[in-house]
Amino acid sequence: MHNLLDPAILFFVFGLLAGAVKSNLEIPPAISRFLSLYLLMALGLKGGFALAESGLTHEVTVSLGLAVLLAVVVPALGYWLLRRFLSGFDAAAIAATYGSVSAVTFITAVQALDTRGLAYGGHMAAAMALMESPAIIMAVLLANATRRRNGAPSTLLDGPVTAPLSLKHVLHEALTDGAQLLLIGAMVVGLLTGDAGEAVMKPFAADLFKGMLAFFLLDMGLLAAKHAGGLRGMSPWLLVYAIAGPLAHAMLALALCWLLGIEAGNAALLMVLAASASYIAVPAVIRHAIPEANPSLYFGMSLGMTFPFNILLGIPLYMGIAHRVLAP
Repeated sequence: MHNLLDPAILFFVFGLLAGAVKSNLEIPPAISRFLSLYLLMALGLKGGFALAESGLTHEVTVSLGLAVLLAVVVPALGYWLLRRFLSGFDAAAIAATYGSVSAVTFITAVQALDTRGLAYGGHMAAAMALMESPAIIMAVLLANATRRRNGAPSTLLDGPVTAPLSLKHVLHEALTDGAQLLLIGAMVVGLLTGDAGEAVMKPFAADLFKGMLAFFLLDMGLLAAKHAGGLRGMSPWLLVYAIAGPLAHAMLALALCWLLGIEAGNAALLMVLAASASYIAVPAVIRHAIPEANPSLYFGMSLGMTFPFNILLGIPLYMGIAHRVLAP
Protein backbone atom coordinates (compact mmCIF):
# COMPACT_ATOMS: atom_id res chain seq x y z
CA MET A 1 0.00 0.00 0.00
CA HIS A 2 2.89 2.37 0.81
CA ASN A 3 4.22 1.88 -2.73
CA LEU A 4 0.80 2.57 -4.31
CA LEU A 5 0.53 5.88 -2.42
CA ASP A 6 3.82 7.12 -3.80
CA PRO A 7 3.12 10.12 -6.11
CA ALA A 8 5.18 8.69 -8.99
CA ILE A 9 3.30 5.37 -8.83
CA LEU A 10 -0.04 7.16 -8.64
CA PHE A 11 0.83 9.06 -11.82
CA PHE A 12 1.57 5.70 -13.48
CA VAL A 13 -1.86 4.43 -12.38
CA PHE A 14 -3.42 7.66 -13.65
CA GLY A 15 -1.73 7.09 -17.01
CA LEU A 16 -3.11 3.55 -17.15
CA LEU A 17 -6.63 4.81 -16.43
CA ALA A 18 -6.37 7.67 -18.94
CA GLY A 19 -5.18 5.24 -21.59
CA ALA A 20 -7.91 2.74 -20.73
CA VAL A 21 -10.66 5.32 -21.33
CA LYS A 22 -8.92 6.34 -24.58
CA SER A 23 -8.22 9.91 -23.48
CA ASN A 24 -6.31 12.13 -25.90
CA LEU A 25 -3.79 12.90 -23.15
CA GLU A 26 -0.29 12.26 -24.47
CA ILE A 27 3.32 13.21 -23.83
CA PRO A 28 5.13 14.37 -26.99
CA PRO A 29 7.81 11.83 -28.02
CA ALA A 30 10.60 14.40 -27.79
CA ILE A 31 9.69 15.21 -24.18
CA SER A 32 9.40 11.52 -23.33
CA ARG A 33 12.86 10.95 -24.78
CA PHE A 34 14.26 13.87 -22.79
CA LEU A 35 12.75 12.54 -19.57
CA SER A 36 14.28 9.08 -20.08
CA LEU A 37 17.70 10.59 -20.80
CA TYR A 38 17.43 12.86 -17.77
CA LEU A 39 16.60 9.93 -15.47
CA LEU A 40 19.53 7.88 -16.79
CA MET A 41 21.92 10.81 -16.44
CA ALA A 42 20.78 11.53 -12.88
CA LEU A 43 21.02 7.84 -11.96
CA GLY A 44 24.51 7.58 -13.46
CA LEU A 45 25.72 10.65 -11.56
CA LYS A 46 24.26 9.28 -8.34
CA GLY A 47 26.03 5.96 -8.86
CA GLY A 48 29.32 7.67 -9.71
CA PHE A 49 29.21 9.85 -6.60
CA ALA A 50 28.52 6.76 -4.45
CA LEU A 51 31.37 4.83 -6.09
CA ALA A 52 33.75 7.74 -5.51
CA GLU A 53 32.93 7.51 -1.82
CA SER A 54 33.01 3.72 -1.41
CA GLY A 55 35.66 2.63 -3.93
CA LEU A 56 35.88 -0.80 -5.57
CA THR A 57 35.05 -3.06 -2.62
CA HIS A 58 34.52 -6.82 -2.47
CA GLU A 59 30.74 -6.25 -2.37
CA VAL A 60 30.94 -4.15 -5.54
CA THR A 61 32.95 -6.79 -7.40
CA VAL A 62 30.70 -9.67 -6.35
CA SER A 63 27.52 -7.74 -7.16
CA LEU A 64 28.71 -6.84 -10.66
CA GLY A 65 29.86 -10.41 -11.31
CA LEU A 66 26.47 -11.71 -10.18
CA ALA A 67 24.72 -9.23 -12.48
CA VAL A 68 26.63 -10.59 -15.48
CA LEU A 69 25.84 -14.17 -14.44
CA LEU A 70 22.12 -13.38 -14.22
CA ALA A 71 22.27 -11.66 -17.61
CA VAL A 72 23.40 -14.97 -19.13
CA VAL A 73 21.43 -17.48 -17.05
CA VAL A 74 18.00 -15.78 -17.23
CA PRO A 75 17.73 -15.68 -21.07
CA ALA A 76 19.19 -19.20 -21.34
CA LEU A 77 16.55 -20.58 -18.96
CA GLY A 78 13.84 -18.57 -20.70
CA TYR A 79 14.76 -19.92 -24.12
CA TRP A 80 14.92 -23.51 -22.81
CA LEU A 81 11.39 -23.20 -21.42
CA LEU A 82 9.78 -21.14 -24.20
CA ARG A 83 11.18 -23.36 -26.95
CA ARG A 84 8.83 -26.09 -25.78
CA PHE A 85 5.77 -24.28 -27.14
CA LEU A 86 7.08 -21.53 -29.44
CA SER A 87 9.19 -21.34 -32.58
CA GLY A 88 12.91 -20.86 -32.11
CA PHE A 89 12.65 -17.25 -33.31
CA ASP A 90 9.84 -16.25 -30.95
CA ALA A 91 11.49 -18.07 -28.06
CA ALA A 92 14.80 -16.28 -28.68
CA ALA A 93 13.11 -12.87 -28.96
CA ILE A 94 11.09 -13.27 -25.74
CA ALA A 95 14.09 -14.73 -23.90
CA ALA A 96 16.14 -11.68 -24.92
CA THR A 97 13.39 -9.30 -23.82
CA TYR A 98 13.14 -10.92 -20.39
CA GLY A 99 16.88 -11.52 -20.10
CA SER A 100 17.64 -7.83 -20.51
CA VAL A 101 16.53 -5.06 -18.12
CA SER A 102 14.11 -2.14 -17.81
CA ALA A 103 15.86 1.07 -16.79
CA VAL A 104 12.59 2.70 -15.69
CA THR A 105 11.73 -0.25 -13.41
CA PHE A 106 15.20 -0.04 -11.89
CA ILE A 107 14.99 3.73 -11.41
CA THR A 108 11.59 3.36 -9.75
CA ALA A 109 13.05 0.75 -7.39
CA VAL A 110 15.97 3.06 -6.53
CA GLN A 111 13.50 5.83 -5.73
CA ALA A 112 11.48 3.44 -3.55
CA LEU A 113 14.61 2.49 -1.57
CA ASP A 114 15.49 6.17 -1.15
CA THR A 115 11.99 7.00 0.04
CA ARG A 116 12.16 4.29 2.70
CA GLY A 117 15.71 5.19 3.70
CA LEU A 118 17.09 1.74 2.80
CA ALA A 119 20.77 1.48 1.92
CA TYR A 120 22.11 0.24 -1.42
CA GLY A 121 25.28 0.68 -3.46
CA GLY A 122 25.65 3.25 -6.22
CA HIS A 123 27.47 0.62 -8.26
CA MET A 124 24.12 -1.05 -8.97
CA ALA A 125 23.69 1.43 -11.84
CA ALA A 126 26.76 -0.21 -13.39
CA ALA A 127 25.14 -3.60 -12.81
CA MET A 128 22.14 -2.45 -14.84
CA ALA A 129 24.40 -1.34 -17.69
CA LEU A 130 26.21 -4.69 -17.71
CA MET A 131 22.93 -6.61 -17.91
CA GLU A 132 21.64 -4.74 -20.97
CA SER A 133 23.47 -6.51 -23.82
CA PRO A 134 24.25 -10.21 -23.13
CA ALA A 135 20.67 -11.33 -23.76
CA ILE A 136 20.56 -9.57 -27.14
CA ILE A 137 23.76 -11.29 -28.25
CA MET A 138 22.51 -14.68 -27.04
CA ALA A 139 19.21 -14.22 -28.86
CA VAL A 140 20.94 -13.49 -32.16
CA LEU A 141 23.14 -16.57 -31.79
CA LEU A 142 20.10 -18.73 -30.96
CA ALA A 143 18.21 -17.32 -33.96
CA ASN A 144 21.20 -18.07 -36.17
CA ALA A 145 21.21 -21.65 -34.93
CA THR A 146 17.50 -21.91 -35.81
CA ARG A 147 18.17 -20.55 -39.30
CA ARG A 148 20.94 -23.08 -39.87
CA ARG A 149 18.59 -25.89 -38.85
CA ASN A 150 16.01 -24.51 -41.28
CA GLY A 151 18.58 -24.04 -44.05
CA ALA A 152 18.21 -20.23 -44.03
CA PRO A 153 21.11 -17.72 -44.12
CA SER A 154 22.71 -16.80 -40.81
CA THR A 155 23.16 -13.22 -39.60
CA LEU A 156 26.78 -14.07 -38.88
CA LEU A 157 27.35 -13.21 -42.54
CA ASP A 158 26.42 -9.88 -44.07
CA GLY A 159 23.65 -10.39 -46.55
CA PRO A 160 21.40 -8.30 -48.75
CA VAL A 161 19.61 -5.28 -47.37
CA THR A 162 16.46 -7.31 -46.74
CA ALA A 163 18.34 -9.87 -44.62
CA PRO A 164 18.47 -9.70 -40.81
CA LEU A 165 21.16 -7.54 -39.28
CA SER A 166 24.65 -9.02 -39.13
CA LEU A 167 25.97 -10.05 -35.74
CA LYS A 168 28.59 -7.31 -36.05
CA HIS A 169 25.85 -4.73 -36.52
CA VAL A 170 23.86 -6.13 -33.60
CA LEU A 171 26.92 -6.00 -31.33
CA HIS A 172 27.46 -2.38 -32.32
CA GLU A 173 23.81 -1.54 -31.64
CA ALA A 174 23.86 -3.32 -28.27
CA LEU A 175 27.15 -1.90 -27.00
CA THR A 176 26.86 1.69 -28.25
CA ASP A 177 23.23 2.43 -27.46
CA GLY A 178 23.00 6.13 -26.64
CA ALA A 179 21.03 5.72 -23.43
CA GLN A 180 23.48 3.13 -22.11
CA LEU A 181 26.47 5.28 -23.03
CA LEU A 182 24.88 8.25 -21.23
CA LEU A 183 24.42 6.17 -18.10
CA ILE A 184 28.05 5.01 -18.15
CA GLY A 185 29.37 8.46 -19.03
CA ALA A 186 27.41 10.07 -16.18
CA MET A 187 28.80 7.47 -13.78
CA VAL A 188 32.34 8.30 -14.88
CA VAL A 189 31.66 12.02 -14.40
CA GLY A 190 30.29 11.35 -10.92
CA LEU A 191 33.24 9.11 -10.07
CA LEU A 192 35.79 11.72 -11.18
CA THR A 193 34.15 14.72 -9.51
CA GLY A 194 33.12 13.09 -6.22
CA ASP A 195 31.73 15.23 -3.40
CA ALA A 196 32.41 18.52 -5.19
CA GLY A 197 30.49 17.39 -8.26
CA GLU A 198 27.64 16.06 -6.12
CA ALA A 199 27.20 19.45 -4.43
CA VAL A 200 27.17 21.28 -7.76
CA MET A 201 24.75 18.86 -9.47
CA LYS A 202 22.37 18.36 -6.51
CA PRO A 203 19.71 20.81 -7.76
CA PHE A 204 19.65 19.04 -11.13
CA ALA A 205 20.28 15.37 -10.31
CA ALA A 206 18.54 15.10 -6.93
CA ASP A 207 15.98 17.84 -6.33
CA LEU A 208 14.24 17.43 -9.71
CA PHE A 209 14.45 13.64 -9.83
CA LYS A 210 11.16 12.73 -8.16
CA GLY A 211 9.08 15.09 -10.29
CA MET A 212 10.74 13.98 -13.51
CA LEU A 213 10.15 10.32 -12.60
CA ALA A 214 6.46 11.00 -11.91
CA PHE A 215 6.07 12.73 -15.28
CA PHE A 216 7.81 9.87 -17.09
CA LEU A 217 5.74 7.21 -15.32
CA LEU A 218 2.61 9.05 -16.44
CA ASP A 219 3.83 8.60 -20.01
CA MET A 220 4.65 4.94 -19.33
CA GLY A 221 1.15 4.36 -17.97
CA LEU A 222 -0.36 5.80 -21.14
CA LEU A 223 1.94 3.66 -23.27
CA ALA A 224 1.25 0.47 -21.30
CA ALA A 225 -2.51 0.98 -21.61
CA LYS A 226 -2.16 1.58 -25.34
CA HIS A 227 -0.36 -1.72 -25.89
CA ALA A 228 -2.41 -3.83 -23.49
CA GLY A 229 -4.75 -4.62 -26.37
CA GLY A 230 -1.98 -6.63 -27.99
CA LEU A 231 -2.45 -9.26 -25.30
CA ARG A 232 -5.82 -10.31 -26.71
CA GLY A 233 -5.66 -13.73 -28.31
CA MET A 234 -2.23 -14.47 -26.85
CA SER A 235 -1.55 -17.98 -25.54
CA PRO A 236 -2.45 -18.33 -21.83
CA TRP A 237 1.00 -19.85 -21.28
CA LEU A 238 2.64 -16.64 -22.44
CA LEU A 239 0.43 -14.58 -20.15
CA VAL A 240 1.47 -16.83 -17.26
CA TYR A 241 5.12 -16.48 -18.23
CA ALA A 242 4.82 -12.68 -18.29
CA ILE A 243 4.16 -12.78 -14.52
CA ALA A 244 5.58 -16.10 -13.31
CA GLY A 245 8.83 -15.71 -15.27
CA PRO A 246 9.86 -12.44 -13.57
CA LEU A 247 8.92 -13.86 -10.16
CA ALA A 248 11.09 -16.93 -10.81
CA HIS A 249 13.98 -14.77 -12.04
CA ALA A 250 13.75 -12.61 -8.91
CA MET A 251 13.81 -15.68 -6.66
CA LEU A 252 16.85 -16.99 -8.53
CA ALA A 253 18.60 -13.67 -7.91
CA LEU A 254 17.63 -13.79 -4.24
CA ALA A 255 19.04 -17.31 -3.84
CA LEU A 256 22.35 -16.31 -5.44
CA CYS A 257 22.53 -13.16 -3.29
CA TRP A 258 21.96 -15.27 -0.17
CA LEU A 259 24.72 -17.68 -1.19
CA LEU A 260 27.18 -14.87 -1.93
CA GLY A 261 26.33 -12.69 1.05
CA ILE A 262 24.99 -9.68 -0.88
CA GLU A 263 23.45 -6.97 1.30
CA ALA A 264 19.66 -6.61 1.33
CA GLY A 265 19.42 -3.32 -0.59
CA ASN A 266 21.71 -4.48 -3.39
CA ALA A 267 19.94 -7.85 -3.46
CA ALA A 268 16.58 -6.11 -3.87
CA LEU A 269 17.89 -4.20 -6.88
CA LEU A 270 19.38 -7.35 -8.41
CA MET A 271 15.98 -9.02 -7.96
CA VAL A 272 14.33 -6.06 -9.72
CA LEU A 273 16.85 -6.24 -12.57
CA ALA A 274 16.42 -10.00 -12.97
CA ALA A 275 12.62 -9.64 -12.92
CA SER A 276 12.41 -6.71 -15.31
CA ALA A 277 11.97 -6.96 -19.06
CA SER A 278 13.18 -4.54 -21.70
CA TYR A 279 10.53 -2.77 -23.74
CA ILE A 280 12.71 -0.17 -25.52
CA ALA A 281 16.28 -1.21 -26.34
CA VAL A 282 15.83 -4.95 -26.91
CA PRO A 283 12.61 -4.83 -29.00
CA ALA A 284 14.18 -2.13 -31.19
CA VAL A 285 17.20 -4.32 -31.96
CA ILE A 286 15.39 -7.66 -32.08
CA ARG A 287 12.78 -6.37 -34.52
CA HIS A 288 15.53 -6.01 -37.13
CA ALA A 289 17.89 -8.76 -35.97
CA ILE A 290 15.16 -11.45 -35.76
CA PRO A 291 12.45 -10.30 -38.20
CA GLU A 292 10.94 -13.81 -38.13
CA ALA A 293 9.76 -13.24 -34.52
CA ASN A 294 6.35 -11.74 -33.78
CA PRO A 295 6.83 -8.26 -32.17
CA SER A 296 3.37 -8.29 -30.61
CA LEU A 297 4.44 -11.20 -28.43
CA TYR A 298 7.62 -9.88 -26.85
CA PHE A 299 6.55 -6.21 -26.85
CA GLY A 300 3.01 -6.87 -25.66
CA MET A 301 4.14 -9.15 -22.85
CA SER A 302 6.89 -6.89 -21.53
CA LEU A 303 5.04 -3.56 -21.72
CA GLY A 304 1.43 -4.74 -21.38
CA MET A 305 1.89 -7.08 -18.41
CA THR A 306 5.35 -7.36 -16.87
CA PHE A 307 6.13 -3.65 -16.62
CA PRO A 308 2.85 -2.68 -14.86
CA PHE A 309 3.13 -5.73 -12.57
CA ASN A 310 6.66 -4.82 -11.50
CA ILE A 311 5.88 -1.13 -10.98
CA LEU A 312 2.72 -1.71 -8.95
CA LEU A 313 3.39 -4.98 -7.11
CA GLY A 314 6.78 -6.44 -7.96
CA ILE A 315 9.08 -3.75 -6.57
CA PRO A 316 7.56 -3.69 -3.05
CA LEU A 317 7.40 -7.49 -3.09
CA TYR A 318 11.07 -7.90 -4.03
CA MET A 319 12.17 -5.27 -1.52
CA GLY A 320 10.14 -6.87 1.26
CA ILE A 321 11.42 -10.39 0.60
CA ALA A 322 15.06 -9.27 0.26
CA HIS A 323 15.02 -7.41 3.55
CA ARG A 324 13.14 -10.19 5.34
CA VAL A 325 15.63 -12.85 4.16
CA LEU A 326 18.91 -10.92 4.07
CA ALA A 327 18.66 -8.02 6.52
CA PRO A 328 20.71 -8.64 9.73
